[in-house]
Amino acid sequence: MNIQFVAQIDTSADVVAFPVRKGEASALGALLGAAAQQARFEGAAGAIAETAAIDGEQAKRLLLVGIGEGSVLDLERAGAALVARLQTSGVQTLHVDFASTAQNDEDDVLAFAMGAKLRAWRIDTYRTRLSDTAKPSLNSILIASPAGDLSARWGSYSAVADGVALTQTLVAEPPNILYPETFVERCQHLADLGIEIEILDERQMKALGMGALLGVAQGSTRPPRLLAMRWNGGEAGEAPVVFIGKGVTFDTGGISLKPGPGMDMMKWDMGGAGAVAGAMKAIAGRKAKANVVGVVGLVENMPDGNAMRPGDIVTTMSGQTVEVLNTDAEGRLVLCDAISWAQKAYDPKVIVDLATLTGAMVISLGHEYAGIFANDDKLATDLIAAGEGSNNKLWRFPLSAAYDKLIDSPIADMKNIGPREGGSITAAQFLKRYVDEGVAWAHLDIAGMAWADKDGAVHGKGATGYGVRLLDRYIADNHEG
Repeated sequence: MNIQFVAQIDTSADVVAFPVRKGEASALGALLGAAAQQARFEGAAGAIAETAAIDGEQAKRLLLVGIGEGSVLDLERAGAALVARLQTSGVQTLHVDFASTAQNDEDDVLAFAMGAKLRAWRIDTYRTRLSDTAKPSLNSILIASPAGDLSARWGSYSAVADGVALTQTLVAEPPNILYPETFVERCQHLADLGIEIEILDERQMKALGMGALLGVAQGSTRPPRLLAMRWNGGEAGEAPVVFIGKGVTFDTGGISLKPGPGMDMMKWDMGGAGAVAGAMKAIAGRKAKANVVGVVGLVENMPDGNAMRPGDIVTTMSGQTVEVLNTDAEGRLVLCDAISWAQKAYDPKVIVDLATLTGAMVISLGHEYAGIFANDDKLATDLIAAGEGSNNKLWRFPLSAAYDKLIDSPIADMKNIGPREGGSITAAQFLKRYVDEGVAWAHLDIAGMAWADKDGAVHGKGATGYGVRLLDRYIADNHEG
């Protein structure tokens, strides 16, 4: 989506949208006022009313779009709603008139544009029979702004939207196309933004003792990978913030096989890794003044004659041993070795991991919030604030010794699952055992957020891109001067 900013509306434009705050529809002129009244349009965020007008011999399509109270989220919703309305309408260029309303400042305009660009993402790669009326037509938006050209500021917003789009694409790709090796290939372009790329293959991970991650991968013909993406935008030598993502590119459950219905959706079990890759693209794209590393453990969890069995004991990179009682509790096995490696390689001051880890989290929070667990109150508070600001919301859950003892094993250092109750918490307690003393750590269980079965405020049905804006906002608010 090409978005440009101009000083005033083009009077020859044939499709024009007018942003309207809630309660201000009555102040519109006769034509637009009548359109608002007929549609019962009151300016609620994302609401749309439209009419047609004749200007000489030219027919014009005029739209009203509600921006609610004018909050950032309202404005994003409005921009997204317009794109959703016009994306396949045959309209190629949309003009939006913010210039005639002095109440809207440049931040309002940029938020509106952000929503429009976010909503424009879609994946049609494998659809060969789309009718012309179903194909995207809208490719350009010209926004008349009171501040005129906003392209200098827009660059940072656009970079974040590009990061979200990368995550959505990775999450949406089918598992025969996206697997550990091709995930790495899809991230190679990040080097063009200045990100340093490091890749560990199966041989290197075996030498490092990553028995947990490799145990998950051993049932698949797809070899595992560990991908590290380093952005050095801060002070030289300053300890980085490390983001770690679970990258199970397809999860059958292994020998503990999942039920068939819905298993196709397990292509998005790499949503945490996708979010980390997208966040790194956003952070580098806007040239953030911070040192940030993204690490993703990439495996495919399959059931074959060489697959890990329930009852197996694996030795992690940390030296701790795990009794594997359920091979479908595999994400924590991938993450624990990635956490150990990241601490050894980067000596970070902060670690945040993201994973579509437990179905129990979906039962707890549905699809409105991701869960957060943390060993540091400030880190938890900062991430929750970043979630509110980015509309990637978080809700904090507890950690305590009472839950920790539920994963003690009679034969190894720990089990990879606890009892049915408190499943998300015992998963977090498992990961906590791999975090070095003195490292601020947070675990984000995003199981209910990586994919949506219905349209959201700024995304369509499918991959949401959750986590990218959250991580980017956290870095911007807490680690840049």
